[in-house]
Parts: sequence; C-alpha cells; structure tokens
Amino acid sequence: MEYTEKSALPLIESTYEDLTATEKQVADYFLEKNELHDFSLKHVAAILNVSEATLVRFSKKIGFKGYREFIYQYEKSLAASKPNENVTESSLQVLNAYQDLLTKTYSLIREEQIGACAKMISQANRVYVMGIGSSGYAAREMAYRFMRVGLDIEAFDDIDMIRMISVFRKESDLVIVLSLSGSRQELLESLRVSHERGAKTMMITSSRYEYLNDFVDEVIVVPSLLHLNHGNLISPQFPLLVMIDILYAACMRYNRDEKRKFHEKTVEVIDRSGQMVE
Repeated sequence: MEYTEKSALPLIESTYEDLTATEKQVADYFLEKNELHDFSLKHVAAILNVSEATLVRFSKKIGFKGYREFIYQYEKSLAASKPNENVTESSLQVLNAYQDLLTKTYSLIREEQIGACAKMISQANRVYVMGIGSSGYAAREMAYRFMRVGLDIEAFDDIDMIRMISVFRKESDLVIVLSLSGSRQELLESLRVSHERGAKTMMITSSRYEYLNDFVDEVIVVPSLLHLNHGNLISPQFPLLVMIDILYAACMRYNRDEKRKFHEKTVEVIDRSGQMVE
C-alpha cells in the first residue's frame, strides 16, 4: 500500500479542543461532511454565518497557510473508495476504520520529529513509559518491545506509582506518557514534575494542547477515534501501538548491529526457557 496524499481531517481533530466556539462550529461542519460540495470561501462563510476571516484563521490554526491550501487538501480527503462486494458490511466497517486510522497516522507524521524522538529514546539512560487504562496496555507493550533490543525501560499503569516515580527523575532519564485524551491530570502532573527535575519528556496523544509545550519536549500526535466512523468497533490503543511500531523502527536505525544482536539474544533466551518448561 502506498500513501501519496495526506488527509486534512486528523489535523482538525487533533486541534479541536484548542479551538474557539466559532472555530469548533467550522470544524464540526468539515468533520461531518462526507461528499464533495461547493467549498468556496464565500459560500461556506454564508452557510455557517461566519466571516471569511474566521475561515482563514481556522485554516491557519490547524496547520495550513490559508483557506485555499486547506480546502485543496480537504477535498482530497473526501475521495471515496468503492466497497468490496465479497466482504460483509460488518467486516468492511472494521477494516475501513483501521484503514482510516492508518491514513490519518500517515497524515500526522513528521519524520523530523520521529527521528528526534528515536534519538531521545536511544540515548536515554533509563526510559519510563506511563499510561492508564487501555493506554497502560500500550505502555507495557512498548516496554516489552524496546526491552528486547537492550533499552533500560519500565512501564507503569498505577496512579500512585506514576506519581512517585516522577519525583525521582534526573537529567539522563526520559519519561513518556501515552494518553489519547491528553487531559488526565495525574499524567500531566507526572510530566510536569519530571520536566522540573531535568528529565526529558515525551507524550503520545490525539489532542494537541498548546500548554503541553511548557513541560513536554516532544508531543507526538496520533489520530483520534472520536470523529471516526465505527471507531467504537476497534481497539482504543491501536493508534498508540502503530506509533510505538514507528518509533521502534526508527530506533532500530541507531546502532543497528548492536540492537539486532540484543534482539537475537533475547529471542534465543526466551525460546530456550520455553523449551525447558516443556
């Protein structure tokens, strides 16, 4: 599968909570549309009863140079694919939901940031990855994956432990928080305290709040499930797991031979232990 066009929809979704009430009205209009329409500046302004300046400001706020660039990309996002007659509707709903998430992930990725984050992970003395609920499962998966290539990493999904761990962080540490909502106060406080202690901080979230820039070194945005058709049919941690794999692949580029040896050794030990149990 090849990705050639980036979607405008995840950019709207990731910025949604930081928009004004009027801008959210504009966002809702574009998120609810599912077919091509007259999206000229004057026409949309009249429909929504907002000024043309509001539409331009909205376009810039979600990451475009202006309304024309936004609409150009948005119209490409509405391109519909024909359903496969050999696949049932329920299966198609699930597959389409996953495909939408992958397309949106592609649209949100900034390769320069992925490289910087991979470097942060690879160079950290110790890595602490935290999450609550389904994000906690993803945190444990991340720790398991990276541990197998020699990274000193530990996962936490207990609130009290998360609070306590952040107090003892130091400059050589990296604290990663996984949170789709990006609003869980215990996790935000952990990042803030870790940042104050001098540790590097990273967050993987679907909500791009501006205040995160005050105490998070890198905010990686993943797609939101909220505006996804049939998003309730798929695992909520899926966007996080996709990004974990992307970071893992990027990290493997650093000291590739050494990491490959670590991975082979851990697989060998695990296989040997399984044979001994049998």
